[in-house]
Amino acid sequence: MRAARLHEFGGEFHLDDVDRPQPGADEVLIEVEACNLVPNLGNVISIYATVYGIPLPELPAILGLDTAGTIVEVGERVRNVKAGDRVYLNPGRHARDSHAALRGEHLNDPAFTFQGYFGFGEGSREIFSDYPQGGLCEYQRAPVDGVVLLPDEVSFEQACRFGYLGTAYAALRKAKAGPNTSVLVNGSTGTLGVGTVLVALAMGATKVLALGRNNELLEKVRNIDPRRVHVHSFEDEQPVGDWVRSLTDGLGADIFIDAIGHGAPKEPTLAGLKSLRNGGRMVDIGGMMEDLPLPKLMTSQISVMGSLWFTVAEGQDLAAMVAAGTLDMSVFEHEVFPLEQVNDALASLGNRHGGFTNVVVRPRS
Repeated sequence: MRAARLHEFGGEFHLDDVDRPQPGADEVLIEVEACNLVPNLGNVISIYATVYGIPLPELPAILGLDTAGTIVEVGERVRNVKAGDRVYLNPGRHARDSHAALRGEHLNDPAFTFQGYFGFGEGSREIFSDYPQGGLCEYQRAPVDGVVLLPDEVSFEQACRFGYLGTAYAALRKAKAGPNTSVLVNGSTGTLGVGTVLVALAMGATKVLALGRNNELLEKVRNIDPRRVHVHSFEDEQPVGDWVRSLTDGLGADIFIDAIGHGAPKEPTLAGLKSLRNGGRMVDIGGMMEDLPLPKLMTSQISVMGSLWFTVAEGQDLAAMVAAGTLDMSVFEHEVFPLEQVNDALASLGNRHGGFTNVVVRPRS
C-alpha cells in the first residue's frame, strides 16, 4: 500500500510503498477514506520529540491522528463488526492491564497513547510497538474496540473531525452541560473551541458565551446560532467577568471550558475562571501551560477539572447526534488533499479559517 512516512523529525513526508497490514484476531483493517490533519501536527513533527521528549512512533513513521474509513477485513474473534461497516477510529490506546484500565479508567493510564501520533508516558513506547501506524496511508490496522460505527448521515470528512468534537463532548459531560446551562468557551474560534460551541448547542445549552480575539471569526461563531451564542473579544473594553454576568442575571456562567491554544498566557483563562457562578465548573481541554492561582474554592464551591480525550462510547454518542440532526457539522469547510500532496496539506494548516477549516487527506483519491 501507499503511505506518507516521516523519515526524520523536522523533515517532510515521503510517499512510500509499504506492506499492507494484516488484522490480528481481535482487530480490523480499515480502508482509510479520510484522515484529519490536526493543527498541532507540525509540533509533533518538529519539537515534541526533540524539545519535550514526548514519546513518538519509531521512524520512519506513519502519522495521522483521526481516521475514518471502511472496514475491509476482520479478525477471527471479531463477531459483530463486519467488512463494509463505515467507521471512525478512536486512536486512544492503553495498557489493558494497567491499574487505571482495571478500574475502567482507560484515559488515566500513565501510558495512554494516541495511535500513530504521540504518547504520554514511557509505557507508550511499548504500545507503539503494537500500534505504531496512523491514518496517512491506504489501510490501517486497529483493535476492534476502538471503532465508532458511522451512520450514513456522517460523511468521512466530518467523521475525521470527531477527535476534537469528542474532546469537547467529554469535557461538557464532566461539567454536566445540558438544558438551562450557560457555557463560557475560551478560544472559541479555534479547532477545539468551534467544536465546543457546536457540541454545547447540541447538548441543549441555552447560552453559549464565546471568547476570542478575531472579530471576524467571532461573528462567524455567533452566526452558528444567533439566538443562543453571544461573543466577546478580549480587545473590548468591557471586562470578561462583567460581560458574562450581564448575560447571566448577575450570577456568572455555569460552565467554563478552556479551549485556548498551546502556549497561550494564563490571563484569559483566569478571566474565564473568575466569571463562574458559585458552584460553577471549569474544565480545561486547551494548551495553556502556566500555573493558575485559584480562587477560594470552599466559599465559591467551584470545581476545576482537566479532560484529556473521549471514549468510544462518547464517539458513538456524537455519531447519533449528527444522525439525529442535533449536532450540526455543516459549518465545517473541508479542504481535501490526495495523499501525494500531504506536505501541501500540512503547509495549509497555517492558513486555516480558524476552527471552521477542516484539512483532510484522502489516501484513496
